[in-house]
Amino acid sequence: MSRRRNVVERCFNRLKGFRRITTGYDKTAASYEAAVNIASFLLWARSV
Repeated sequence: MSRRRNVVERCFNRLKGFRRITTGYDKTAASYEAAVNIASFLLWARSV
């Protein structure tokens, strides 16, 4: 259980590197979700 939690916590810490996500500039849930998806894609692309 702790291994999966560690992976999730590291993912959240990496997402916090994107200022737009941490400060909540987005007004709607859809635009916030899109920002998280883009940030996740960028993190994945860097790791490949």
